[in-house]
Amino acid sequence: MLESDRTYKKRARRLVETLRDKGIDNDRVLRAIANVPRHIFVDHALRRLAYNDEALPIGLGQTISQPYTVAFQTASLDPQPGDCVLEIGTGSGYQAAILVEMGVRVYTVERHEQLLQRAREHFRTLGYRVISKVGDGAEGWPAFAPFDGILATAGAARIPVPLIDQLRAPTGDAPGGRLIIPVGESADQTMIRISRTGPDSVVEERLGRFSFVPFVGADTGHTPDPGVVRSNVQ
Repeated sequence: MLESDRTYKKRARRLVETLRDKGIDNDRVLRAIANVPRHIFVDHALRRLAYNDEALPIGLGQTISQPYTVAFQTASLDPQPGDCVLEIGTGSGYQAAILVEMGVRVYTVERHEQLLQRAREHFRTLGYRVISKVGDGAEGWPAFAPFDGILATAGAARIPVPLIDQLRAPTGDAPGGRLIIPVGESADQTMIRISRTGPDSVVEERLGRFSFVPFVGADTGHTPDPGVVRSNVQ
């Protein structure tokens, strides 16, 4: 176990430099990574590894994502202070904490009640306000839609259509909502960004290859076309 908060903060700063070296250049994301105590979100036995750039087990076959993956997804979403963002898959609560640290209003859905209860304890400990529920993330959260951003922390075979439907449409100078979701087989997924460009249209982009735990409940939905495409919402 690490000796003090000072040691944790030193390791957090080193992690930030590692992420910067790997190409993460969004300063707001990096500040959030530096400020959120990742060791709070991992098991006590693994806290010595909390600031390594690696995924760690959190129980029930789930993991706290690799910090690079968290940073990449968050930078790809590029949430702004005051944005309303839905997270699919609360897990440890770390990704939600990063978003709150960036001034985002966070709503999060988790299928495993045990994980969500643990995450809620972390939020209370750190004073983060996160609205959460146990449920099927593939359905989104219609009661609070539309969202400026939706971020999925598990890999989907196909993109659940309700998530696309719950993206905010652009109005005036305000851009439409964005969905960040890994799509594909469990060992090899493509990070997809879907940006709403109008009431009935979206743009899809492929951002890179990643590996996530499977997205439970996402068996049917929208299948992304290859490359960068423009398509109508189904």
